[in-house]
Amino acid sequence: MNYSILDGADKMNISEVMALLKQTYWADQRPLEQVRRSMEHSHCYGVYLEEEQKLVGFARVISDFATTYYLCDVIVDAACQHKGLGSALVSYIENLPEYQGLRGVLITRDAHALYEKFGYQTLNGRAMVKGLNC
Repeated sequence: MNYSILDGADKMNISEVMALLKQTYWADQRPLEQVRRSMEHSHCYGVYLEEEQKLVGFARVISDFATTYYLCDVIVDAACQHKGLGSALVSYIENLPEYQGLRGVLITRDAHALYEKFGYQTLNGRAMVKGLNC
C-alpha cells in the first residue's frame, strides 16, 4: 500500500475529511462549517493513498506549543484499518519537533493500545495523557 502523510489542511479535500468524520461516533453529526473552522484553527494531518488518490486518514492537533497539545479527530477509513496507517499517522505527528517535550492529551474510548505505544496512559477509562510530569 503506497501512501503519504499530508501535513496541512490546505492539502486535504474537506469533502473527504467529512466522509471520514461521518464514520465516527464523536463527529458524525458535525456540520461542514464547524469542520471547516476546526481545520482552520488546528494543525491537520492526513493519510493519502497514492494509487487510489484518496484521503483515508485524518487527525488534528491543537497546541500552545509551550506545554500541551491535544490530539483529536484521529480516524482511519474503516476499509483501511488494521494495516498500520493509524500507527503511521500518529507516529508522524508524535515525531514532529513542535510537539516534543509537551504534554499530549486525547480523549477516546477506543484504540487505547495504539496510543499506549506512543506513551499515552489511560485516565478514568477514556482520557489519555502523555507526559504527566510536564
